[in-house]
Amino acid sequence: MEEEIKLMFIDEKYIQGLLDTAKSATKEDIKLVLEKAEKREGLAHKDIAVLLQMEDKEQLQEMYELAGKIKKDIYGKRIVLFAPLYVSDYCVNKCVYCGYHTCNSFKRRRLTQVDVAEEIRILESMGHKRLALELGEDPVNAPIEYVIETLKTIYKTQNNNGEIRRVNVNIAATTVEEYKMLKAAQIGTYILFQETYHKPTYEKMHPNCIKGNYEYHLTAFDRAMEAKIDDVGAGVLFGLSEPKFEILGLMIHNEHLEEKYGVGFHTIAVPRLKPAEGVSLENFPNLVDDETFKKLVAIIRIAVPFTGMIISTRESGEMRKQLLKYGISQMSAGSSTGVGGYKEREEGKSIEQFELSDQRSPIEIIEELIEDGYIPSFCTACYRKGRTGDRFMSLAKSGNIQYVCEPNAMSTIMEYALDYGDDAFKIKVETLVRNLADNLERDDIKQIFLKSLEKLKNGERDLYL
Repeated sequence: MEEEIKLMFIDEKYIQGLLDTAKSATKEDIKLVLEKAEKREGLAHKDIAVLLQMEDKEQLQEMYELAGKIKKDIYGKRIVLFAPLYVSDYCVNKCVYCGYHTCNSFKRRRLTQVDVAEEIRILESMGHKRLALELGEDPVNAPIEYVIETLKTIYKTQNNNGEIRRVNVNIAATTVEEYKMLKAAQIGTYILFQETYHKPTYEKMHPNCIKGNYEYHLTAFDRAMEAKIDDVGAGVLFGLSEPKFEILGLMIHNEHLEEKYGVGFHTIAVPRLKPAEGVSLENFPNLVDDETFKKLVAIIRIAVPFTGMIISTRESGEMRKQLLKYGISQMSAGSSTGVGGYKEREEGKSIEQFELSDQRSPIEIIEELIEDGYIPSFCTACYRKGRTGDRFMSLAKSGNIQYVCEPNAMSTIMEYALDYGDDAFKIKVETLVRNLADNLERDDIKQIFLKSLEKLKNGERDLYL
């Protein structure tokens, strides 16, 4: 594959050189980069390295305000909600940070399709429309054929008015042929975390296992793009290696995809290492504290303004609330990270892949989002209207995406209220969306939304632009 993607676009010496040079950055240097970022001129690698050196409290506050402004200008008040679905904890890998690693001794489980349908009905009863499908890597116990069958079950299972409309898939790096199978199965975004861009650390974290091939893992998105999957979601696991190195690795990886395929990451997730079965945090010297974490999130938002940013229930409710101000645009709600966990969560039977911090139900999270001035969104319209890859990015960068995203978000939260809320919640949400409709810039969009609102109240569902 093109000389193995020019082995390799992640150059450890180059990244370390950027970081070493940036150590001498002055407050004036940082000020100039912030001014450049405010003009939306795009940031060079050296600019990002400079921001990573920031420690001055006044400049940090200035950066947080800038990140919040960029997010508001592009995403408005929308916060997309989703849930993970874990279907198999069989895994052949020995990832030292993961509760599923093959050396852990517990009874492994793979959901049958009957089990999958039961989990889906529970998720639908919670109001979810968008899932992230998760499973360990095991070519024998959970091959690609199992993933495809599971996707079919998810899409065809319905509970009253509930239905899953988009499934993002997080499976191990694989071949072009198998990515083509995922594309044909109508996945949303293909998600894969590099875990760490620092090759020596990567190899240490994945000893003697399939996942230990750094180059094969790193070039997975290239193979996915070759298979015509144009929405890909990336991430690193903060806590494995030096976080400043990871940020530059993410940015360079995104740039590589933009240059080669015309579109970079659709989303970036920002998980931090958490305790898990058989995993002690004492063995990881690069853990990221709260203040550093907030800085990293803000820098990513500034560096890639049009890329969605995801926060999971690994983080506490309070931390998630803060990060929404600095760049996060998508969040999980009511999550379980155990196989069959939605059915068994209250019985305490499932093995979670990692420890969760935000245990609130979706409706509790939605109530807080509304109180804080956000529009909770279950929208999946862009994927089904073909607004993916470079088509989505061109709309986002032109600003025209707002004319469909905000009214679609308003429709989905109204649909949620009608199907899952009590009378008081329905009144609260209808008041919210009518007030939002009054502020829509285009009257034609406003009229379309108001007609959709009446259709929703009369029993129609899944209305979108």
